[in-house]
Amino acid sequence: MSQTAPTAVPKNPNFSSGPCSKRPGYDLGKIQTDVLGRSHRSSLGKERLALAIEKTKSLLNLPEGYRVGIVPGSDTGAMEMVMWSVLGQTGVDVFAWESFGSGWANDVLNQLNIEGANIYKAEYGQLPDLTKADPANDIIFTYNGTTSGVKVENLDWIADDRTGLSICDATSAVFAMDIDWNKVDVATFSWQKVLGGEGAHGMLILSPRAVKRLESYQPTWPLPKVFRLTSKGKLTEGIFKGATINTPSMLCVEDYLDALSWIESIGGVDAAIKKSQANLAVIEQFVDENEWIDFLAEVPAHRSNTSVCLSLDATAEQVKAIEKLLATKNVAYDINSYKDAPAGLRIWCGATVEASDLKALMPWLKWAYQQSV
Repeated sequence: MSQTAPTAVPKNPNFSSGPCSKRPGYDLGKIQTDVLGRSHRSSLGKERLALAIEKTKSLLNLPEGYRVGIVPGSDTGAMEMVMWSVLGQTGVDVFAWESFGSGWANDVLNQLNIEGANIYKAEYGQLPDLTKADPANDIIFTYNGTTSGVKVENLDWIADDRTGLSICDATSAVFAMDIDWNKVDVATFSWQKVLGGEGAHGMLILSPRAVKRLESYQPTWPLPKVFRLTSKGKLTEGIFKGATINTPSMLCVEDYLDALSWIESIGGVDAAIKKSQANLAVIEQFVDENEWIDFLAEVPAHRSNTSVCLSLDATAEQVKAIEKLLATKNVAYDINSYKDAPAGLRIWCGATVEASDLKALMPWLKWAYQQSV
């Protein structure tokens, strides 16, 4: 057993799964500030918000007719807004395999009280049977389980001729995984995940089918102001052009625009996906070489390439000691597993993380394990 600590250390020890690491070379001093102190409803404010929306649409290469809006409350706010606004017209199938999916299931069952809802759950590390999705029902799922490290391999299980809506929580998948947008009617994400942006704002993507539902269906329950996407039976188009429901942080908007420009500079979404996959490969090699550590995801094709969750041959107390030791040595911050997940480590591998930092971290993982078990 080696007792000597490694000498090389990650240049950036930030491996948190949210808020995630800032992009390489990030400099707060270079963020555009002329919009700060101005009204978000000024011509300049609207221009910057509209630019964030248009850049998102362009980079993601969304199909014709898809709308993008900036909404309150991060990814959670965007998901709640959609569920309260569109659910109830038809049956609902909820697929959950980690904390956030379970939260959406709870809302469907215990808050909206939708009759005949089907909840398909799986334990951490597994996926539920996605073939149970009924094309006549609305479908709710997370593309990537941030707290379990388990993602869907693809969206082939969603029917092209569906009559229900497919509603996807994609907060740790957008800009990191190849999403077939034609299979998605609603998607939500937040800036602080894959792009390392700031929190509190959510992004909402709607297909024409989702817009049609919003304009033709009125739920039986009351909608808070921040959830209202329509007015007099028509979509509130301003939300999707930069006129936000409530006051956004323009500093956060500028930070998001900086992240989008960085994605452009490295070659777009395809390059970001490849970078994230290369990061996962670093950990895969390490796991292959060490018997005491493994992926929480049971199927290799379901391994997340963003929120990489690992199980160790160690007690929960020993895992905490490992995480604390690595933080004390300033080589890895915030890599503890999510509070509701099995004890283990969770290492963010999105595109804002450098493979060189992951390569430097791996020997430290082994060293910390040897010291703690």
